[in-house]
Amino acid sequence: MDLLSSRINSLPISATLAMAAKARELKNKGVDIIGLSLGEPDFNTPEFIKNAAVKAVEDNWNSYSPVDGYLDLKKAICNKFKRDNKINYKTSQIVVSTGAKQSIANVCMVLLNPGDEVLLPAPYWVSYSAIATLAEAKSTIIPSTIESDFKITPEQLQAAITSKTKLVMFNSPNNPSGTIYTEKELFALGEVLKNHPNIFILSDEIYEHINYGTPHFSIASIPELYERTVTVNGVAKAFAMTGWRIGYIGAPEWIAKACNKMQGQITSGANCIAQRATIAAVKAPVKNIQYMVDEFSKRREIIIKLLKAIPGIKVNQPHGAFYVFPNISAYFGKILGGKKIENAADFALYLLEEAHVATVNGDAFGNGDCIRISYAASEENIRTAIDRIAKALQ
Repeated sequence: MDLLSSRINSLPISATLAMAAKARELKNKGVDIIGLSLGEPDFNTPEFIKNAAVKAVEDNWNSYSPVDGYLDLKKAICNKFKRDNKINYKTSQIVVSTGAKQSIANVCMVLLNPGDEVLLPAPYWVSYSAIATLAEAKSTIIPSTIESDFKITPEQLQAAITSKTKLVMFNSPNNPSGTIYTEKELFALGEVLKNHPNIFILSDEIYEHINYGTPHFSIASIPELYERTVTVNGVAKAFAMTGWRIGYIGAPEWIAKACNKMQGQITSGANCIAQRATIAAVKAPVKNIQYMVDEFSKRREIIIKLLKAIPGIKVNQPHGAFYVFPNISAYFGKILGGKKIENAADFALYLLEEAHVATVNGDAFGNGDCIRISYAASEENIRTAIDRIAKALQ
């Protein structure tokens, strides 16, 4: 008899964390694994942010924080939204959470009912569909291909909408593909959504500052969609603060209040020291982190050039985040190292076991023809890893 709830049994294990665990297991056995599976900057948190955290400790910020975040942090976030995204939010529309993942979960839990449909333009971040499942909603995947730069069209969006559609989740710059939707493209998708007033939009903009020349555009800045859009962001990626666990939303006030209520019963307020450090992060000029973006840009050029030289691997030019999402379907049905490669999961496992390089299979992101490779790693590790992959595929 299964004593666990159907809720937890219906939930898949995070593919990115599962691959990281497998890689760790091999590392512990003495295997030299190069990890290109996790979406985590390999930089240290900038000194000015660390200094703000140290000051917070010294100033005795050690009590429970307000459930939705410190007021001065929420003011700083409002200013950041105005400065970077041309969106006007009041502090009552901001909720600070323990990472952007909790922000997304809060929104899904307060908006979705059993049987509601969530539209996921693919590829999408692995946790979107899992969180929708947890909220007892049904995910509808809108596919894209490497030929379309992993972008969906307004016609595809329109065709996917039904009377049960409640939420659409956008992520630009995108994890896993690095795709950035332009202002023009988002306006075109917005035109479709304007005709469906009962559909809400979750816009995950966690990678906004990691882009290589395509200006970031926020859906909530489209006036007709402002009242139906929740903008999700955080400091993990752009500021190399993954372990600090701070995410936040800007949302219609009634949604923010509901998220505050939900969070109040689950985690309460986010870490007090991390919140004080986040004030320094969001107040800082974006140029303060440009050195990281420049380095990612350099690595992107290197990894694309190296991957393009491997027969059977198809790769496009992503314009944001720090991932490539190559199509490896040319290897399906082939025998590699005595094993038949049936799908992307087999391919990623083969790379781990034979090349000792950790990647993530694309099935988890809604595209089974691809694998995700993170270039948030040193140039040396990138070159060595792709060389190992090339040799393992010969």
